[in-house]
Amino acid sequence: MNAAGKVLALCGGVGGAKLAWGLAQALPPEQLTIVVNTGDDFEHLGLHISPDLDTVMYTLAGINNRELGWGIAGETWDCMQALETLGGETWFRLGDKDLATHLLRTQQLAQKKTLTEVTAQLCGKLGIQHRILPMSDDAVRTLVNTNEGELAFQDYFVRQQCKPAACSVRFTGTDTARLSPAVDAALHDPDLRAVIICPSNPLLSIAPILAVPGMTGILQKIAAKIFVVSPLIGGQAIKGPTAKMMQEMSIPTDSGSIAECYAGLLDVLVIDESDKKDAAGLSSAGFSVHACKTLMKTDADKLALAASLLQLI
Repeated sequence: MNAAGKVLALCGGVGGAKLAWGLAQALPPEQLTIVVNTGDDFEHLGLHISPDLDTVMYTLAGINNRELGWGIAGETWDCMQALETLGGETWFRLGDKDLATHLLRTQQLAQKKTLTEVTAQLCGKLGIQHRILPMSDDAVRTLVNTNEGELAFQDYFVRQQCKPAACSVRFTGTDTARLSPAVDAALHDPDLRAVIICPSNPLLSIAPILAVPGMTGILQKIAAKIFVVSPLIGGQAIKGPTAKMMQEMSIPTDSGSIAECYAGLLDVLVIDESDKKDAAGLSSAGFSVHACKTLMKTDADKLALAASLLQLI
């Protein structure tokens, strides 16, 4: 890729964070911006929790808990244990180290700092040089309509462990939310060469980003190519409820359905090499298909996928 070219990555939590880490190893800070979903943010125990932002931050800082897939490595749970003793809510587990992030974020937001400013402050303290941006400084929240009624995202995802059958997804706050100035500037940067949509849940992690007013319209007009890395391998998601939700919503769990989620935006669909057979059926769909190893079990896998994408760009 041309040294002056820039990349903007859109991502959610664990899967997206893995590729974001790989891209951050391959590109210097001035060439990579990571825009993260905040549709699953919520208030809990009086604290502002930003799960996807935290997962991306902790991953790029090298302190993420790889066993759990979320939180900080070497975590302790004294506060949660004490809270349980006192009869408090512990269904959403916050580790002792992790709590510091939420305490500081909540304090800074109460002092009228934007979520973008607070995220930059946290990244600076964690030694992260690449820009990590929330999709908006305004509240956009994900709601999942299920066979048990409409549930706030964390109720569905954590408290109910995705067990209710999903019928549809909607987002509140999109009537008043705006792209942050930082995200808007990154999208309009004349040196932007590519937008990479990381292998995150298209319904829960990327759709909220695209739902922020202005985002889809800008992506449709910019000259930068848009690459989508499918979160499915062999019709299954490596982690999370992507395939389960698609099945419940009568959406085929295949490469064509992933492409359909990004209709009108997609230039290159990246699928796993095991799904290479899908490429022939998509060859006339108005975008190209590239097959490579998208399964990221090791750091070497993350680096290899990032390198494959950058070579395409």
